[in-house]
Amino acid sequence: MQLGLAPKTIKYLMFAFNLFFVITGIVLLSIGLVIHGVYYQYQHFLDNSFLSVPSLLVAVGSIIFVIAFFGCCGAVRESHCMIVTFCTLLTAIFILEIIGGTMGYVMRTRVATVAEEKMHETMSQYNDSKEIQFVWDNLQRDFECCGTRNASEWTVLKNLTGIPMSCCDTPVGAIGNTSCTIESPTLHHVGCMDAFARFAEKHAAKIAGVGLTLAAIQLIGIFLSSYLARSIRNCYQTM
Repeated sequence: MQLGLAPKTIKYLMFAFNLFFVITGIVLLSIGLVIHGVYYQYQHFLDNSFLSVPSLLVAVGSIIFVIAFFGCCGAVRESHCMIVTFCTLLTAIFILEIIGGTMGYVMRTRVATVAEEKMHETMSQYNDSKEIQFVWDNLQRDFECCGTRNASEWTVLKNLTGIPMSCCDTPVGAIGNTSCTIESPTLHHVGCMDAFARFAEKHAAKIAGVGLTLAAIQLIGIFLSSYLARSIRNCYQTM
């Protein structure tokens, strides 16, 4: 069986698209893993939905390699069945990327509300949990912030004797016990909620942008695979 010139052109375009398709899979996998790692590090300040979306990107990125196999093999063998399978799976990936992109956009608007609630909840556990203490200290050092909205929130907590040392920059050459107070010149005056919200919003925006952009690109693959499958079927019918 030989395909006509136009279908052959579509077949070669399918090869080129599948190569690009594999690259998009690597991009999705990489971005998903990076953002999942970032969110996991600060999972105490986010809810589970923030971890589920980068996990979805990782899953989609992994599945893309399998789908690309059907596309390449189907084009080489001019197999109507494999091309249809490729087109169907590509449509499913398209839908998942739309879902991921939309969820990323929705999360972007919820970051501040969720972060503030979680921060207030975990601040009171600072002295009772080494894990919470570690996460808060890292957050306050990394973002050079203190408390949810300001440093004074630490002073009103009943189970704390003062402001955590992570709220202040340790002076160079300091020896012995040092303390961090409202009057300390190295106190971080910025609240952590605003700094962290901007950080998380930036990553949520990346998820939305990558998901929706790649979903638009998948439409090209759906069109090419549909056209090639129809051309192969027509060739069989005219034999």
